[in-house]
Amino acid sequence: MRDDGVVASEPLLYDPPAQAAPPAPGGHGRRRGPVALAAALLVIGGVAGGALGAEVILGRTPAPAAATSPASTSSAAPAQTPVSAAALYKQAVAGIVTITTEVARRGQVGEGTGSGIVLDQNGDILTNAHVVSGANQIQVTFNDGGHATATLVNANARADLAVIRVSVAAASLHPLPLGNSDTVRVGDTVYAIGAPFGLAESMTAGIVSGLNRTDQSSGRTGLIQTDAPINPGNSGGALLNTQGQVVGVNDSIESPIAGNVGVGFAIPVNVVKQLLGSLEGEANQ
Repeated sequence: MRDDGVVASEPLLYDPPAQAAPPAPGGHGRRRGPVALAAALLVIGGVAGGALGAEVILGRTPAPAAATSPASTSSAAPAQTPVSAAALYKQAVAGIVTITTEVARRGQVGEGTGSGIVLDQNGDILTNAHVVSGANQIQVTFNDGGHATATLVNANARADLAVIRVSVAAASLHPLPLGNSDTVRVGDTVYAIGAPFGLAESMTAGIVSGLNRTDQSSGRTGLIQTDAPINPGNSGGALLNTQGQVVGVNDSIESPIAGNVGVGFAIPVNVVKQLLGSLEGEANQ
């Protein structure tokens, strides 16, 4: 159904010699020479072993602070730190909206629910085409409880993407950053935010389970598979990486029981980027 180090020790190169008594005063130089040479060789061996151990350790752990010069510290590029799930939710939830549609078919009026992603402060919102297909009315609910009526700008049914627009104050719109889905790898942690079963602002977590998948029901290819629970109402919502960037648009689930069984699909955000010009183009006509 759709919708939705091992720390290396120094090698033991020799048996540690028993501690010899200090040589008696006036000892002969011929006797001391070989002992001194052997001791020197042992020291050299120990240094070599220590260097090897250090090389292995350095390959797995950062160098001690004492070994890092201020110059090298200042020139090092800062590593990106993943955002905690709670912090990510707090910064992203305002950029996800709940979409409610009214659809009249065969003389009956039905209601649908989906999700959307705020694209900019002009009022453009990204969602799935099937969320707004055939809708007579599109209502958007923001996380602060505000409502607005939206109009369809353009849709691409084949890609299952659409852009709708609301006319609200720019301060009410909180666009989410679009990431790069080409960098997504199997095993990456991802989060889905949407309105499963109408439960707005719900977040689930999982990993990327597969790439370049095909949705058998729609025929769409190149999809991101995730085990983050996606259910009806999640469609059109964001699949986020640990930096809070949108890497996919939650699109569908594949399930024999009309519920999530760990197989969800998302449209890669790079596909969205390729189509945004046409999806938003009608606004300029």
